[in-house]
Amino acid sequence: MNTHQRTNHILAMCQELGFDNAGIAPAEPTRWSEQLRQWLASGKHGEMTYLAEHVELRVDPTVMVPGANAIICVAHRYHSGGPDRCDPSSREGRIARYARGKDYHKVMKQRLHTLCDELSQRYPEERFRACVDTAPVLEREHAQRAGLGAVGKNTLLIQPGRGSYLLLGEIITTLSLETSDSLQDHDPCSTCTRCIDACPTDAITPWSVDATRCISYLTIEHRSEIDAEYHEAIGDWIFGCDICQEVCPHNQPTRRSRTQRIDEAYSERHTGFDLLDVLNWSESDRREAFSQSSMKRAKLGMMKRNALIAAGNKLRTKDDPQLRERIHQLASDDTQEPIVQQTAAQIMAAHTEAAQKKAPD
Repeated sequence: MNTHQRTNHILAMCQELGFDNAGIAPAEPTRWSEQLRQWLASGKHGEMTYLAEHVELRVDPTVMVPGANAIICVAHRYHSGGPDRCDPSSREGRIARYARGKDYHKVMKQRLHTLCDELSQRYPEERFRACVDTAPVLEREHAQRAGLGAVGKNTLLIQPGRGSYLLLGEIITTLSLETSDSLQDHDPCSTCTRCIDACPTDAITPWSVDATRCISYLTIEHRSEIDAEYHEAIGDWIFGCDICQEVCPHNQPTRRSRTQRIDEAYSERHTGFDLLDVLNWSESDRREAFSQSSMKRAKLGMMKRNALIAAGNKLRTKDDPQLRERIHQLASDDTQEPIVQQTAAQIMAAHTEAAQKKAPD
């Protein structure tokens, strides 16, 4: 095969393996190395210390795979973009849409490794390394270079007409391939600022996110106590947040987007969890609830912390004696982790203060 034929054959293989989109990017260094270093130097990565490690690998894929020529970029669409039908009177704490189906790390890695194995057999002299977001790869920039979409102001990859509910994967290879038409200089947002305006913690500025203020970071990556100034803004989210995607015009259901396939691996098993249940979870309960889920990275104490904050927000609008009693119990339960006790005490204090303000003089 010549380079053109080889490239088309590989892209067809990606489709056969179930990837919704695929493209080829050149294995070139990032254009945003200085901005990344400044973002890290300002501490906007918070407790995600791994982002500050292996920076040279992140900024240049040829450091990870010496002699790399191309990056095979693939995408899975995991949600249709339809709105959640939330009952404000329910006890449910919501989870981000990407975590409602099977663990995408396992789903994508399995398919990427299958592709790597097939390509290694066909091209034994070449190297192929599969990556998902656990590897030090600036995947959205490579995906944009591969023509899979364009990065929006909320820093997510957006496919015009299909939206940003996308999971990305890559194979870095020394094989020579023909690069796809790039969307590198395409702006999918124009003058739109809906994601910036809707973010309840003001985490977003154009093409940058301060992770330390982001609800997804706070509920998933932040391992310690969450500052009380963010409690009300967190709302009913207990794992992740989709607000900036929910308001994005590209994610509003259209005739075209409704016809787009969602891989059955990402079919929703649940949209959230009952808050009282989470506050009563044991470690075995957490493991069972997170079986085959990407949520298992969130430890028991973190989930109870998140559920306490969401429960406190529920109590702002409607009293729930069972929730209120459980919060009191956790605040005085010395068998709980410190972040659970501390958060419970914070919620109690805020609830008491709010009740006093409502009380007549």
